[in-house]
Amino acid sequence: MNKGGGMKKMKYVVVTGGVVSGLGKGVTASSIGVLLKACGFRVTSIKIDPYLNTDAGTMSPFEHGEVFVLDDGGEAVIDKERRGDYLGKTVQVVPHITDAIQEWIERVAMIPVDGQPGPADVCVIELGGTIGDIESMPFTEALGQFSYRVGAGNFCLVHVSLVPVLSAVGEQVSSLKYLYLHFAENKTNSAQCSWAEKLRFDTKYLSLSQHIDYGLAFVLQALEENAKQKLSQFCHVPAENIITLYDVPNIWHLPLLLRDQKAHEAILGVLNLLGIAREPNLKEWTSRAELCDMLLEPVGPSKFQFTYLATVAMFCLRFMYLNHELQVRIAIVGKYTGLSDSYLSLLKALLHASVSLRKKLVVDWIPASDLEDETAKENPDVYKAAWKLLKGSDGILVPGGFGDRGVEGKIIAAKYARENRIPFLGICLGMQIAVIEFARSILGLQDANSTEFDPDTKDPCVIFMPEGSKTHLGGTMRLGSRRTFFQVTDCKSAKLYGNRGFIDERHRHRYEVNPDMVSRLEDAGLSFTGKDETGQRMEIVELPNHPYYIGAQFHPEFKSRPGKPSALFLGLIAAACEKLDSLLHAPKIPNGMAKKISLYPNGNATKFAKIPTDGIYSNCNGVHA
Repeated sequence: MNKGGGMKKMKYVVVTGGVVSGLGKGVTASSIGVLLKACGFRVTSIKIDPYLNTDAGTMSPFEHGEVFVLDDGGEAVIDKERRGDYLGKTVQVVPHITDAIQEWIERVAMIPVDGQPGPADVCVIELGGTIGDIESMPFTEALGQFSYRVGAGNFCLVHVSLVPVLSAVGEQVSSLKYLYLHFAENKTNSAQCSWAEKLRFDTKYLSLSQHIDYGLAFVLQALEENAKQKLSQFCHVPAENIITLYDVPNIWHLPLLLRDQKAHEAILGVLNLLGIAREPNLKEWTSRAELCDMLLEPVGPSKFQFTYLATVAMFCLRFMYLNHELQVRIAIVGKYTGLSDSYLSLLKALLHASVSLRKKLVVDWIPASDLEDETAKENPDVYKAAWKLLKGSDGILVPGGFGDRGVEGKIIAAKYARENRIPFLGICLGMQIAVIEFARSILGLQDANSTEFDPDTKDPCVIFMPEGSKTHLGGTMRLGSRRTFFQVTDCKSAKLYGNRGFIDERHRHRYEVNPDMVSRLEDAGLSFTGKDETGQRMEIVELPNHPYYIGAQFHPEFKSRPGKPSALFLGLIAAACEKLDSLLHAPKIPNGMAKKISLYPNGNATKFAKIPTDGIYSNCNGVHA
């Protein structure tokens, strides 16, 4: 709607959550964004995590899952006190911290993210954590103040909560107290106070939760009408504004679930946008979600009526789905394989690419250290299992990481992929270890290493960036969007990116390929096809005579989207399926897609059996992280 100044004020949709963390606030916020975009609005988003870390780069993936990097690469800190703006006054949570949070939200929300001039129409804000936790209170207070700051009609609060169902009685109503408890924002005195008393007791904490516009309840099945009425009465939310998000075959169905329950009308009504919104157009999204269903689980006989033709169709489909040629098996050789959330963006990027090429994704997790000789001596069964998975893969992905644990295993995986012509993608550290392996095996530099792992190595293939700091880890990485310039056009990476002269991708690293080693590596056959603007920082490396052997210093997974898969992940999946040549020689790869997805000529798709909600089949050989 906003083409550079058409709308006077930014509209805000704030998504909060209660009862448990990891409930789905993020996917809810993104689904709302998809739905509002389908209604014709420009949308931006903000994620707020209520933690004291000023730099997410110091957090372990085991602590909080994957660290996601945005284009700006920065984190917000309160620096007014450092500059002396408070003139020696005591810095307090209210108003200083809460004001800083509000000012930061207003500033970031105005930054366009879709390449068009001017700010977006709507900013969707996800408040991380759980309402009621002490660390969330400054943010809930700030957002409560913010609702008055931006004014009526410009702020919509969406609260997501869990409605558990006791399996013994199968009842939803009896557990609604948990939902109400978190609307009231205090979990500690539930045994002492009745719900009415509790509401009065917590009035001073209700600046945000008193005006919930729209509630979502996560439940295993559709919310019963009597449960919805109770929620409406307890929480002062209109019953028609309480939406059920129940189990779906994959999370791409959630925008459709919201649309079917007219969530967009409730939100747009609060924001006074209903009159200028169009009906949401989600046809392409629907086809993509149903295609994902079709690829990720075989069709069972209960889904068909047993006419003769239906029986024949059923067996044909079952044969197709169970056929190895329809699936693609990718081995992820990493350090943090004990927690899949550590590599969540990698998994989603693989899924986006596999669905676009109509392949069922199977992920095999391989702890890198399990491939090493030391494991062969200490635990031969684990060693054999890891190698069996690696040798059975169609493609190998080595992601980033910090520290020396498992590095030799990653180098072994890169060597296996290079020597056996298995499609390989190395990201960040994965690119660096590919360079190290090449130097050891091809140049004969047995001491080749990164100074991160061996500061005294005689052949430092990877070195600490000159502008970095080894004593202050926080905020010293090369973070955010950086430009990569292609050095040659006749290479796989350039073709996958549409033969552009340069690309912008997100970075997160402290070490880089040693520029003093580049000429020797290139003379031996390694090609650095992408470099930064100085020509001294290596961004993309390829083996030209290999089916697919690419390393990227940046993290392409952070910009992958459903329907717009990352170019390098698309290349990996295509190479693993032996479809890369046809993909590279296609007239055009729009948004990384080989062609537009269309399930059936009439647009109608059969409903398929349910699958795990993460949408990925995984074979994990244990937790060894």
